[in-house]
Amino acid sequence: MSNSMVAKRYALALFQIAKEQKLIDEIEADVRVMKEVVQYNPELKAVLKSAKLSIESKKAILSAAFSTVNGYVLNTLLILIERHREDEITHVADEFVELANVEIGIAEAQVYSTRALTDVERNLLSTTFAAKIGKRALRIENIVDSNLLGGVRLRIGNRIYDGSLSSKLARLQRKLLS
Repeated sequence: MSNSMVAKRYALALFQIAKEQKLIDEIEADVRVMKEVVQYNPELKAVLKSAKLSIESKKAILSAAFSTVNGYVLNTLLILIERHREDEITHVADEFVELANVEIGIAEAQVYSTRALTDVERNLLSTTFAAKIGKRALRIENIVDSNLLGGVRLRIGNRIYDGSLSSKLARLQRKLLS
C-alpha cells in the first residue's frame, strides 16, 4: 500500500471521529501543532527513527511531549508509532487538514507580496478569491517576496492569480517585442 494511501486512511479515521464529536476545529489546530513539532524538530525525528529505543519508550516520549493535545490526536500519533509509521505523521496531518478544509469550505492559499499583509488586506483577498473558487473563505499564508516589485501573486492549489508588477512588466515586454 502506498504511503499516501496509509496517510489518507489514518487521517480519514481521525476526521470521522472529529466530525462525530464536533471537534473538527480543535483537532485541526492540534494536528497542525503536531505536524509543525515533528517536521521542524530534528531531534524528535531522530528519536522516532531510532532503532535503539523501544516502541514503549517512543510512546512515552510522545505522550509527554504532546500531553496538551486532544486525546484523539495523541492516540492517532501513538498508533502510528506502534505500527512503525513514523514517516507518515506529517502526511496524516496534511490529509486531515485537507479533509477539514473541504468540510468547512476553506481553501489554503499562499499570497506572495512585497511586504506583510494587514488583516484588512487578508480579509479582502480572502473574500474576493474565495467567491471565485466557490469556497467560504481562504486560509492565507503570507510570503514576503521582494522580487515582485509590487502587487501580489496568489496561489490556491494549482491555480495562480498573478497581479504582481514584475509579471505585468514581463507581459508588456513580450507584447512590445512581438
